[in-house]
Amino acid sequence: MHIYSFINLSIKKTLTILSITVLTSYCYGQNTSYSQSWNELQFTRAITEKWSTELDFANSYSSTESSSKMFTNNTQKSFRVWGNYYLTPRWKASAFIAYYDNKDVPEIGQFKSPEWRFSLQGTYYFHKIGYTLSTRSRLEVRHIKNEDQDYENVLRYRQQLKYLQPINGKVLRKGVIYGIASDEIFFKSGTKVTGESFFDRNRLNIGAGYLFNDDTQLEITYANEYLPRNNGNQIINAASLTLTFNNLFKKVNNKLFHRNDPSAKEDE
Repeated sequence: MHIYSFINLSIKKTLTILSITVLTSYCYGQNTSYSQSWNELQFTRAITEKWSTELDFANSYSSTESSSKMFTNNTQKSFRVWGNYYLTPRWKASAFIAYYDNKDVPEIGQFKSPEWRFSLQGTYYFHKIGYTLSTRSRLEVRHIKNEDQDYENVLRYRQQLKYLQPINGKVLRKGVIYGIASDEIFFKSGTKVTGESFFDRNRLNIGAGYLFNDDTQLEITYANEYLPRNNGNQIINAASLTLTFNNLFKKVNNKLFHRNDPSAKEDE
C-alpha cells in the first residue's frame, strides 16, 4: 500500500473511532468544566543536519469547582529532554525522557502522583504550497504513582493531525504570523491511577504564532480537552502559551567568546 494511502486510511479510521467514542461519552456522562493555563518554555539546538536536541519546561494551573480563576492551583510542573532525528525532509523520529510533578489538587480529582515518562514518536509532514499539514504518532510509557503509593506502568498512544498556515507571508520567517489548528486523540491501558477506560481524551487546539526572528517564536492557543472518567467526565478550556528559543545557548556562548577574543576585535 502506498504511504499516502496508508496515512489517509489511518487518519479516517482514527477520526471515526473518535467521533463514536466522544458522542457516546457526551450523551451518557456528567461533565465538569475547568479553566486552565498551560505554559511551556522550549530550548532547541541543532547538532548536525540530521540531529537536534530539545529541553522543555512546563507549568500548569487550574480552576476548581469552588473557584473559576484559572490560576487557583498549580497542578503540574515538568521537564523533558528530547532527541530528534530527521530521516528525510518529510519524516522525523523523536524520543524523550521526562519527569512530571503532578500536584495534590483534590478539588479537581487529582492526587499527588509523580511520574517518569518515556516516549517514541514519529512525525510525517505533508509540505504544501502556502501551508503545512502534519500527522504525529506517539507511544508513551508512563511510570506513575497511584493512591496506594505504588508505581504503575501505563501505556498510552497519541495521534495528532496539525495544520499550520502563514498569514502575512508565504513562508515562516522573521515577522510572520501564522495560524495553528490541531486535534489529538489519546488511548491508554487501564490502571488504578488513570482509570479503566480505553479512550483517554481528545485535545483540540486553535491559535496563532509569531516569529520574532528565525530563532525565537511565540505560540498562543486555545485548547479544549475532553476527558471521560469513571467518577464524571471533565471538559478543560485552557489558554496555552509556548515560547521557543533555537540555538540560544550556542549563540550566547559565541557572543561571549567573540567579545573576549582579541583577534576578533582586531578584525573589526
